[in-house]
Amino acid sequence: MLSDSALVGPSAREELARMAPVFREQAGTVAERIIEQIQYTIPEYQRPLEGVFGQAVRDGVEQGVVDFLDRLLGNSPVDDRTDAVFRRLGGFEVAEGRGLEVLHSAFRLAVRVGWKRLSEIGLAAGLRTETMCELAAALFAYVDELSDLSHEGYTAAQRRVAGALERRRKRLLELLVADTPAPRDMLEDLAAAAAWPLPQRLAVAVVDPPGDDPAAYPDLPGDVLVDLEGDVPCVVLPWREAGGGEGGLPDADLRGRNAVVGPPVPVEVAAHSLRWARHLSELRVAGVVAPTPPGDGTPEDGAGDPDDVLRADDHLLTLWLLSDQPLARLLSEKAVEPLSGFNVRQRERLAETLLAWIQRRGSAPDIAAQLNIHPQTVRYRMHQLEERYGDRLHDPEGRVWLAAGLLARNLLRKQDAPHP
Repeated sequence: MLSDSALVGPSAREELARMAPVFREQAGTVAERIIEQIQYTIPEYQRPLEGVFGQAVRDGVEQGVVDFLDRLLGNSPVDDRTDAVFRRLGGFEVAEGRGLEVLHSAFRLAVRVGWKRLSEIGLAAGLRTETMCELAAALFAYVDELSDLSHEGYTAAQRRVAGALERRRKRLLELLVADTPAPRDMLEDLAAAAAWPLPQRLAVAVVDPPGDDPAAYPDLPGDVLVDLEGDVPCVVLPWREAGGGEGGLPDADLRGRNAVVGPPVPVEVAAHSLRWARHLSELRVAGVVAPTPPGDGTPEDGAGDPDDVLRADDHLLTLWLLSDQPLARLLSEKAVEPLSGFNVRQRERLAETLLAWIQRRGSAPDIAAQLNIHPQTVRYRMHQLEERYGDRLHDPEGRVWLAAGLLARNLLRKQDAPHP
């Protein structure tokens, strides 16, 4: 709110009071001159001052001139309309997509135009030098107050816009990951309202909730949609195309948050990316997958990234094998069914050797090096396996389902093992 103190001292105010009729007579002319100069000089205002915005500019100039004279002469209380008008002008700059520098340039121009006319009147009337100095200081102080008001209005409008934008983006995220896909045109309309370019593909990451610490999550890139208050806190990472057919997800720092990034999928089926990310997160909790030290581990070995962010793209086979666990158990049982005649220890060793043989398709020494056993032991076990599995070991399709069953068996064993 503008200060209600007098702009000049008693002596200057008494001298200026004699000039009141002249000042008031010139108020309308000065206001029009200020508006003309603003339109002529400042490119952003070089358009007809029509509609709501144009009226706000005119109201601001006219109200400012009248209010300044009233306060200068000390014969009028502070007018709250002035506060409202200049806060509104600050808000319009947000709506126009500008910073305050343009409006403040208009203020500086208004001061020059206003002072030129005031000084002409004052000099013609023979005002004392001291009074003229106080008059100039009062004008600059008054415009500083108006600048503060416009800044308040600008900041308040920014908060309103940010709040509305955040609500729209949260609603957009909810629609994207909903089980029932929203129509593309609805997503496009809401994305436009949320100032979020709708990509062709995206990935959804699940993360730890922020808890009571608001600083737990630093600012994420502006093109990332965030919902940390939902039942499953998540972020939506758009796949942005780049030149040369390249592209990728934004560089969002999710380390230290047990983040699991679902695979990039078409935007219409974003719910799948969330579902797979949630499943992989559950498998991490169950001890089936876990981060690995730098330089160790390969995709599908149950290891994540050294930065502790798991990416579903590296664990698609695990997700597939464990997507239907009763079926995975059945497949696992079928894979080792020919070994039922052996005791538990023998069965485990033979199953381990069979999976290594399918995966490596190498010589006995290669497999022996992987299993840390003697090559002759590998040959002996393979002889036993050939007796039990027969032609299935040499049939490509048979090897595929055996490998799937044995991998599922290993994953299920990890999942069922006691986990701290």
